[in-house]
Amino acid sequence: MSDTHTAETMTVRRDDPDNVVARLEEDIIFGRLAPGARLTEDALMSAYGTSRHFVRQALVDAERRGIVRREKNVGATVRFYSSEEVQQIYEVREMLTRQAALMIPLPAPPALIDELTALQSQYCAKADAQDLRGIHETNDAFHLALFGACGNPYLVRSLQDYMNLTLPMRAKNLADRDGLAQSRRQHELMIELLKGRDSWALAQLCVDHMQFSKKDYLARIGDEGAGR
Repeated sequence: MSDTHTAETMTVRRDDPDNVVARLEEDIIFGRLAPGARLTEDALMSAYGTSRHFVRQALVDAERRGIVRREKNVGATVRFYSSEEVQQIYEVREMLTRQAALMIPLPAPPALIDELTALQSQYCAKADAQDLRGIHETNDAFHLALFGACGNPYLVRSLQDYMNLTLPMRAKNLADRDGLAQSRRQHELMIELLKGRDSWALAQLCVDHMQFSKKDYLARIGDEGAGR
């Protein structure tokens, strides 16, 4: 019995810091660990079949990415954003998004259309396979390629910073059937708008595109926020 248990433990063990970080990140951004949830080293060691050393490394990295908060006498918790913080963060992200979209020359060059079409096909394939990490990665690749066409790398870098900041708020949307279906439709419409000349319609769609995840996160933290 003990030999079997040892063998099973060795089978699931993943002493790779990048793997532990990725699994912790997925559990947070896809909503398996709720905003404000405590993250104890012992529980994470058991869940991920790894050592305390790698769990600690994962928590440090997750804190650096902004998805975990570590406080003295409290320990580590999943980063919780108040409704006011969410509104303020999205205000900035929406302004950056609108400006970047308005700066994209229209009609967009065929090379950009082809790149986004290929990324959208990958995105849909990942969605059909229910590959959550793949969905998240191809979604971000789509948006970075889109906004990269604005021609201002500093604006794109700022947008990327806010995309990362809102990761715990928006990624769960990609695991939601309705949210994912809406995201796919809006991506297709963005590609169509890039073929025309209506920059304002493209910019408004890009801003509208992020509203589902913002509302979803605000709903998720509603009870916690009311009690804080």
